[in-house]
Amino acid sequence: MNISKVLLYFLLALASAYAQNTIGFDVNDKDVEVLGSASLNTFDEDLDGGLGYQFNASYLYADGDSLGSVGFGAQSSFAGLEGLAFGLGAKLVATDNFSAIPLYGKIIYSLPLDSTIPTISLATTFAYSPEVLSFNDAKHYTELRVEANMQLAQGLDLFGGYRNIETEYTNDIKQTFNKGFYGGMKFGF
Repeated sequence: MNISKVLLYFLLALASAYAQNTIGFDVNDKDVEVLGSASLNTFDEDLDGGLGYQFNASYLYADGDSLGSVGFGAQSSFAGLEGLAFGLGAKLVATDNFSAIPLYGKIIYSLPLDSTIPTISLATTFAYSPEVLSFNDAKHYTELRVEANMQLAQGLDLFGGYRNIETEYTNDIKQTFNKGFYGGMKFGF
């Protein structure tokens, strides 16, 4: 069984196991990505303390290549800055050619709109893996995502964004794994 099937089964099981989880997908003309996220705060109420802990997994099939990832992160709102949140975490990224453990930061801003307008948020995520956390033939791994999200109903979101995923190999060749715009939807449980 290959990594794509394992991740897909894992995402489906994760989405059905606990509340406050999401599962979704995004597409463009060459790529498809399946995403899953589980709130770890639902396991133990004492974990809260103002932080939201999450386990994330994804599988990206891009132009004949595939990239799977699993990660853990924490997110919190800024005191005094309504609608602004910041998250930090780490994830394991694996393809046929390399693997890496990038650290990531995420900024999310929910627009202060009238309650009759659906909730809209903007997010930017940057992940970086230096040479010491890049394996096989990889020297560096970088990932940039910029995304806009609109909540249509409780548990249903539409989103669109741009991603750029690059790897530099030990022979100083840079490869763009994926670069482009995408659109998709998420379902909350």
